[in-house]
This record gives sequence, structure tokens and C-alpha cells, in this order.
Amino acid sequence: MKKRSMSATMGLIAGVILVFWSIKISGDLSSFWDIPSIIITLGGSLCAMVISFPLKTLKHIPNMLKLLVVSPQDNRNEIIILLTELSKKARRDGLLALEDDIAQMDNEFMASGLQMVVDGVEPDNIRELMELKIDTMERRHRSGQSVFLKWGELAPAYGMIGTLIGLILMLVDLDDPSAIGGGMAVALVTTFYGSFLANLVFLPIANNLSEQTDEEIFTCQMVIDGVLQIQAGTNPRLLEEKLLAYLAPDEQKNTKDSLNAKEAVNYE
Repeated sequence: MKKRSMSATMGLIAGVILVFWSIKISGDLSSFWDIPSIIITLGGSLCAMVISFPLKTLKHIPNMLKLLVVSPQDNRNEIIILLTELSKKARRDGLLALEDDIAQMDNEFMASGLQMVVDGVEPDNIRELMELKIDTMERRHRSGQSVFLKWGELAPAYGMIGTLIGLILMLVDLDDPSAIGGGMAVALVTTFYGSFLANLVFLPIANNLSEQTDEEIFTCQMVIDGVLQIQAGTNPRLLEEKLLAYLAPDEQKNTKDSLNAKEAVNYE
């Protein structure tokens, strides 16, 4: 189950527009355009990334960026409603009656847990296997975050290297005072590039991926709790209250309203 979110992309685009717009109304945009500086900052930091990480990790960068737009479904309201309905069905018709519902599920994590319940796997083993899946998923996601965190560290450093290179070249031509001002400006552009890329692109992406991972883990923990409660034959009302504790107060009210509406339809 995936959902689309354009907030990260829109934030990035708005940030770029605002920075360059502020430059334009304050001076000349062309003063901030320097190809050698881009090569040193972006190309240099990318080469350092190739040295820092295995190629198989870097190959996942396009998939990591895709998560900024298409993130895992995190609609806990729908999950709670589904688990509550499955709990009622399991108590009424038995655990084997859940097999048809499992076959239609998009949430593979929940489906695998419920399938183990139907297969009669011990609760401790179900929890162990599902938590192992969470650990594996977290390890994979944290690897992606570390790539952008490291890139965010390296970009300003290469911006500073570019500035030093520019200053050295400027000092070589120190006998021409008229070139000092322009040379200094070009040298500082690399620092701007490094800081800009780190603070508007790489570090926010790393933070976004980290937040998504935390939210996904929290949702998975809720699913484990719900699956084990169904296996234990917990009263659906009690299961509902336990799972609602995973939600914020305003979300709890919306979910309760949805559950009450669904129950009213079932009685009709």
C-alpha cells in the first residue's frame, strides 16, 4: 500500500525558488553561476561517496529518492478498522475464516503475520519473525539515510576545498589588484554551493527518510500487537481500545466514528 506525497518535492522547489529569487532582487544571478565550482562541490562530494559506500548501496539512491514522493501507506485508522473487523470475524467463525481476507490484503506485513496465526504458529515465534522483518526493513532504510547524511557532511567540506583552490589561484595573480574582487567572489561561490546542497537537499532528505522509517516501524509494532490479540481471541472492543492507544487524540475520535458507522451498517 503506497501513498503519494508531494510535500517534500514542493518544499525543495520552493526553497530553491526563494533562495534564487532573494539573490536576484539583491544582485546579479550570474555571479552565482560557476561551472568549476559545481564540479568541485558536487562532483568531488559524489566521488567521496563512491569511496565511502559500497556500490550496491549507492545503486539504491533512485529508490530512496522515490520514497520522498511515494511513501509506505501509514493510515493507522484503516489498519485499526481492518484488524477490529478481522477480530470479530475470527471470534465468530474461527481463525481459518481469515484466509480469504489475507489473500486480498495489500499490506504484506500484516498478511504474513495473520497467515502465521491461521497456520497455528506459536505467538512468540510470530512476534520474533515479525520483529525480525522490522529490523531488516529498518537496517535497509537506515542505510539509505546514512548515504544522504554523509553527503550532507561532505558537500560543505568540498565547498571549502573549492574556496581554498580559488583563493590559491587568486593569490597567484596577486599582481593584478583588479582581479582580486572577482576572484574572491568566485572562490566563495563553492562554499555557497556546498552549504546550499547540504542544508536544502541532502540533510533534509536524510531527515525525511528517518522520519518515514520511524513512522513505519511504529505502525508495524501496532500491527504485531493487533495480530497477536486476534490470535489470543481478545474481545474486539478491548482490541480496538488497545490499538486506538497508538493514535493521537484527534485521530482516535475519527477512527471511533468510522468504527461506529461501520458497525451501524452491519446491523442494518
